[in-house]
Amino acid sequence: MNAPASAGRRLEGRVGVVTGGASGIGAGAARRLAADGARVVIADLQAETAEALARELGDGCRWIGTDVTREPDVAAAVDLALSAFGQLDIMFCNAGVFGAYGSIAKSRMEDVDLTLAVNLRGVFMGMKHAARVMVPRRSGVILATTSPAAVTGGVGNHAYSAAKAGIVGLMRSVAAELRPHGIRVNAIMPGAIVSAMTADMVTGDPGALERTAELLAAQTPQQRPGRPEDIAAAVSYLASDDAAFVTGHTLVVDGGYTAIGAESPYATGAYAEPGAFLEAGRRR
Repeated sequence: MNAPASAGRRLEGRVGVVTGGASGIGAGAARRLAADGARVVIADLQAETAEALARELGDGCRWIGTDVTREPDVAAAVDLALSAFGQLDIMFCNAGVFGAYGSIAKSRMEDVDLTLAVNLRGVFMGMKHAARVMVPRRSGVILATTSPAAVTGGVGNHAYSAAKAGIVGLMRSVAAELRPHGIRVNAIMPGAIVSAMTADMVTGDPGALERTAELLAAQTPQQRPGRPEDIAAAVSYLASDDAAFVTGHTLVVDGGYTAIGAESPYATGAYAEPGAFLEAGRRR
């Protein structure tokens, strides 16, 4: 994949770790960080996919097998950034799964526990080990992926929604602690993004990316789907000095889904022409 047309070199000389970096949003972020001049560690369970992406990105990229439910794995990803590239400037805690689904009354707690372990505990450990190396340097950026399910009921399953809401609270708490150390902490809230995980949920086939793109596009007023590149652009911005005064913030990148909701009735149809509703049904 070619570098994005808007990519500059604003992350030149910086080093980032991306958990869940082998596919989907994570892979898009890894590519964008590399295009913007950063060196990147891809931390992911998908060894074959991670290795292929590392080869694609070249000498400035490493990969490491990482299960974010295991603290030694998360620590090792951070340590690889130090041993391979000498520093850590950007930690993108992105790894996540849709996880447990089904009625609350029928929930299998082992599935719930795993969902929380990946989606929330894994982010917690990513922040912990990033802070371990960033605090002594008094600089760095920590990012995490949340979801509209954090703020809107019925969007995600129960455990996923709880974890994604927890990420927002965790991010704000850690941002408050680390702000005096020169470390910024923010979250990104993507809408539905074309990825293997979304394709699996939407079509039952993780490889059906183009069909997924068509289905998502049909559901949006923009008539286009969200893609990993859209989230990667937000990652690049928040990781850069362009966002030097942004911390404790959740950047929503969802095509207006969370903030706008339904299509405006005042853009088309009977109410598109000027008028006013007054008392007791009177209009003018």
